[in-house]
Amino acid sequence: MDALHEWQQPALPSLDRDPDREFKARVRTHYDRLAAGRDRWYRRNRSYHDYLERALRRLVPPGRSVLELGCGTGNLLKALQPARGVGIDLSPAMVDLSRQKYPEMRFEVGDAEAVEGDEPFDVIVASDLIGELLDIAAMLDRLHAISAAETRLILTFHNPALEGLLRVAQRAGLTMPPARQNWIGPNDVTGLLELSDFTVEQVHSGLLLPALLPALNRIADAVPARAPLIGYLNAVTIVVARPRRPRPQLWPLSCSVIVPCRNEVGNIEAAVSRMPSMGSHTEIVFVDGASSDGTGERIEEMRRRFAGRKDIRLIHQVPGPRPVVLASVAPDAPVAMLKLGKGDAVRKGFEAARGDVLMILDADLTVPPEDLPRFFNAIASGKAEFVNGSRLLYPMEERAMKFINYLGNKLFSSLFTWLLGQAVRDTLCGTKAVRREAYRRIADGRAYFGEFDPFGDFDLLFGAARLGLRIVDVPVRYRRRRNGVTKVRVVRHGLLLMAMSLVAFRKFKLSKWMHTWR
Repeated sequence: MDALHEWQQPALPSLDRDPDREFKARVRTHYDRLAAGRDRWYRRNRSYHDYLERALRRLVPPGRSVLELGCGTGNLLKALQPARGVGIDLSPAMVDLSRQKYPEMRFEVGDAEAVEGDEPFDVIVASDLIGELLDIAAMLDRLHAISAAETRLILTFHNPALEGLLRVAQRAGLTMPPARQNWIGPNDVTGLLELSDFTVEQVHSGLLLPALLPALNRIADAVPARAPLIGYLNAVTIVVARPRRPRPQLWPLSCSVIVPCRNEVGNIEAAVSRMPSMGSHTEIVFVDGASSDGTGERIEEMRRRFAGRKDIRLIHQVPGPRPVVLASVAPDAPVAMLKLGKGDAVRKGFEAARGDVLMILDADLTVPPEDLPRFFNAIASGKAEFVNGSRLLYPMEERAMKFINYLGNKLFSSLFTWLLGQAVRDTLCGTKAVRREAYRRIADGRAYFGEFDPFGDFDLLFGAARLGLRIVDVPVRYRRRRNGVTKVRVVRHGLLLMAMSLVAFRKFKLSKWMHTWR
């Protein structure tokens, strides 16, 4: 039987647009348009492609069975001299050209994130591909089905430190422009591979000052690519990994998904219907913060509609009769005399939760509920003790995040990584997961920091870092809000974040320095 099945696009939901499918359609159109000129780009950047071919030939002996994902017009696959060569690409025009040029090999139209097969390959190559994927983890998970213990996965990607230079080269017409680029670094890639049950064997970089700048070729060739500091200017990173066999088993844990909400009536049904089942049991705990738009009533409606199929609970932040919100008060403004806010909602939800794994999902659904199993699996497999969502790896949907918010996220991520002593790519992502036992230890030590966090995210991050829990980032696909009004206030919340940064500095850095000086 053939090693690969032709990829079939899933049917679209009839009631809503599918942003993933729209994105894939744009990518397909982009490369169909460029297909006729692909080989001209290949020749124009000959030294770049020669470097990749030489580097991969050293890793892949001739005569192996090789699958290339994102094969373009098949040049790299041909250079590897496979006994059985299969290439797949999202662009039908690219595949047509590959079939004409190399009829001895097999080329199919397909999506690397949905690849299927019946026979394992000796080598799987994805060169300059992962930077354009919507979901790298989906591809890695699929590859296990067409991998044996001896299979080697080879990934190549550009150095994100050269993002500015490469963008200039693309806009100047020196290189073929990608449809869209994720500037993903080696640490991100190795982290994703580990989470997806691959063991990293090699990571190395090369091609100093790439052939994107032909006038500098001779200068670049004269400088050792592995020289101290110079290596940071290498254009290409190559990662070699092998699948872990057997794959680690998941502990049969239950989970609770805490959904803090206030005036989110338009998102409640989607949050329930799209919530995946995880582990031995999944409960959804809505914590309503005195909504005035019928959010509580919609949750009760969902409880009745999904009775017996989904475990849905509703908790009111304010016990007893809910307060009346004056019409003159903005829907997202604090209700007088009430202790509301996401931080309080998270803490109340966690205290009421019954699951072994506790998760937070923001009710605006800008992080898709479909991404939650990766948070659960990271903990249930023992790879993490605390999981933090990261929105800054994959391309965001248009209008999902304002540019000033993006800059703020990058700034605070770097700041808190230094303060906490653990790499945290996106401190402001509201989606997080932690084992119940770990949360109890965090809660017991809360007095060390005090009641400082109105968001609920930093209370958990600080506590996890203080306890030395293994914090792991899980990339999420960030969407724009479909319903309701954002609660984010850039200036006010920015000042609150600076205040929390001072708390972290005093507790994590200053106290350590003072202890050292004594």
